[in-house]
Amino acid sequence: MLRLRLRGGLRMGELFLGGRIELLQGDLTKLEVDALVNAANRTLLGGAGLDAAVHRAAGPELLEATRKLGGAAPGEAKITEGFRLPARYVIHAVGPIWHGGKQGEPELLASCYRRSLELARDHELASIAFPAISTGAYRYPVEEATEIALRETRAFLEANALPNRVIFCCFSRYDLDVYRKLASRLLS
Repeated sequence: MLRLRLRGGLRMGELFLGGRIELLQGDLTKLEVDALVNAANRTLLGGAGLDAAVHRAAGPELLEATRKLGGAAPGEAKITEGFRLPARYVIHAVGPIWHGGKQGEPELLASCYRRSLELARDHELASIAFPAISTGAYRYPVEEATEIALRETRAFLEANALPNRVIFCCFSRYDLDVYRKLASRLLS
């Protein structure tokens, strides 16, 4: 079983897809991975929730770096250094705001995961950690978002050698339970 290093200790999560996918509950900003994915807003300049936490943990250098990126549309992802984070890079993915699923939200959310994984592959990164993109302030239903995240990740990993490790880092116990239930069905 793989161990995940966190600042201040080791934690083991549940493994799926031959150990390439790991589920755990914890603080995304503490993970020592090649890249963590920030659930960013269109400006990429920081916001609330996880976005604010990532910017705080990375330090002011992250804001300077994201200013140079010129923002991003929903479904897009862009990469910067991780600065003061234990992660080497931050991938800023802009998820869709939930409007009932009839304004292209599933396709945009799938694109967030796919584009983030492509950036990890293209930068030859072995490990990437995702939050549950768009399920907080953007109100995307957790079960639907989780199914998209797991299906996109599985399809990508089956076609690509890198990244060889994908971590879904859940903020709440409820989110982790949803990931566990759907991973058991979709990744077995």
